[in-house]
Amino acid sequence: MDAFYASVEQRDNPALRGRPLIVGGHAQRGVVLAASYEVRPFGVRSAMPMARALKLAPEAVVVPPRFPAYTEASEQVFAIFERYTPLVEALSLDEAFLDVTASVSLFGPAAQIARRIRSETAGELRLPASAGIAPVKFVAKIASDLAKPNGQREVRAEDTTAFLAALPLSRLWGVGPKTEERLVHAGLRTIGDVAAQDVTWLEQELGALGRHIWELARGHDPRAVVPDRAAKSVGAEDTFEEDLTGLELLRPRVHAQALRLGRRLRRAGIEGRVVQLKVKFSNFSVITRRATLPCPTDDGQILYHTALGLLERAHGGKPVRLTGVSIEPHTTDARQLALFDPVMPRSAELNAALDRIAERFGASSITTADLAPRSNDQPKHGED
Repeated sequence: MDAFYASVEQRDNPALRGRPLIVGGHAQRGVVLAASYEVRPFGVRSAMPMARALKLAPEAVVVPPRFPAYTEASEQVFAIFERYTPLVEALSLDEAFLDVTASVSLFGPAAQIARRIRSETAGELRLPASAGIAPVKFVAKIASDLAKPNGQREVRAEDTTAFLAALPLSRLWGVGPKTEERLVHAGLRTIGDVAAQDVTWLEQELGALGRHIWELARGHDPRAVVPDRAAKSVGAEDTFEEDLTGLELLRPRVHAQALRLGRRLRRAGIEGRVVQLKVKFSNFSVITRRATLPCPTDDGQILYHTALGLLERAHGGKPVRLTGVSIEPHTTDARQLALFDPVMPRSAELNAALDRIAERFGASSITTADLAPRSNDQPKHGED
């Protein structure tokens, strides 16, 4: 997806279309989460400190992130992917690998499938996307990057080496600034230089990384597309735009994740009993806590109260940068069968009604009070 968070904001708020837009956190502590293509000529990029971004583009419009909106859009995008192949490997909310080898006989060549996906994403969701088509993951990723914004590029097997040859070393997965400096010092400046280098020398210089980048430089990437649909758990998690400390700030985030998880479970027709809370602290340490429910559920409120209890015991007042709620699908149902048809509990009736509303009008059309947007949540110029 192209500038995904910013594109969602511009789609949902016509006043932002065509304007230099930054989705980001606090003006002094936060970072740029997304930069629209209108603000990029000023030098603003994702992951840049907000303070620097606002110096480069003081007239930019800054909006705080709306993660539930991005998650909803992401789920709709992935639903389009799955019309064409079940082999979808998510990298993030806005990026995935698709293996369409077995889909060509149904939908035509890979480039045609990419055009159809991009057309449906634009027509149904009003969001731009770019695609790279290649025999291997590494090359497809680079082709997609070079096709942005709103384009696609195909690299055939016979053209792979030539396509890669002139690209900078930094395009090689695993080559960071220090490794690039060592390679440049040795006289290597492009991927083509690495491909032409003796692999034994690269292994002596870089160890196992040497052979890895040599293989990539020659267009060899044996990794398969691994779909995550067979995962042992279903979950929802978010990385926050800035570290959150108080439970009063964390509760609505966990609540939103639990409700999202409940919708996913009901959509998939599954329930679960083992609820897991994931917490990543500001020092990047990660903990997980689990609780087993007395019976399987797909109710987001039950998931929330269970996860909240885990959070209250695990939080310890430390700054948090990520939380996530997940559940292990329940594969066997040992509950005793009723003599008569079971009566749907009121919570299930409520969830079914909420799901119908969300399906028709969007997940943000109805929510709980603690997740409702505040009336003063308006875009600001040059500040947040």
